[in-house]
Amino acid sequence: MLREISLEIVPGEKVALVGPTGSGKSTLADLIPRFYDPDSGTVLVDGADLRRVNLRELRKQIGIVPQESLLMKGTIAFNISYGLPELSQEQIREAADIAGILSFIESLPEGFETEVGERGVTLSGGQRQRIAIARAVVRDPRILILDEATSSLDLEVERQVQEAMNRAMKGRTSLVIAHRLSTIRNADRIVVLDGGRIVEQGRHEDLLACDGMYCRLHNLQFDRGTGQ
Repeated sequence: MLREISLEIVPGEKVALVGPTGSGKSTLADLIPRFYDPDSGTVLVDGADLRRVNLRELRKQIGIVPQESLLMKGTIAFNISYGLPELSQEQIREAADIAGILSFIESLPEGFETEVGERGVTLSGGQRQRIAIARAVVRDPRILILDEATSSLDLEVERQVQEAMNRAMKGRTSLVIAHRLSTIRNADRIVVLDGGRIVEQGRHEDLLACDGMYCRLHNLQFDRGTGQ
């Protein structure tokens, strides 16, 4: 449950949401594509109340990369262009390039026509996430939401996927939900939630200097060796 949230995000800004489990990070992000509507208050994009915006048109403007990306039975091209049959091969290829998966796809005998899913090629977690990034950016969304998109990956694969995410976020308003704080050090702003409330916000260096919740979460991760 969110309480007394007031947050303004500037177009093109990269904002990270961090906090303990159950602090409201995903709930806050889910308000943007209207997976939920607030019981009170409003969510505005460019000054327009989202409840008055056509839901289909709204979601065309939003790309989402979840923690666990599922691939549908079909080709890699189908999975990247899912829901957008009008896309050209060049648009699909460009999205794969941004996601850092193009060279792998082109190394396959069938390329973009390679079947994945139940009876197709088995892809690693990092490869699935990069296809999910390609799927998110192929529609050229204005807003990109990354919901702990690297938390289930090992550190080396996470680094590769993080590079793909950075390319995807370039020039877009981006909301990043992060577990590993090392992945959001370069965010324009870090918003710290606890108990459904915003308790801190600022840049990485400034929040560390405040010695508040972000600093404690950061030190806890690095003391455990999980923040590398």
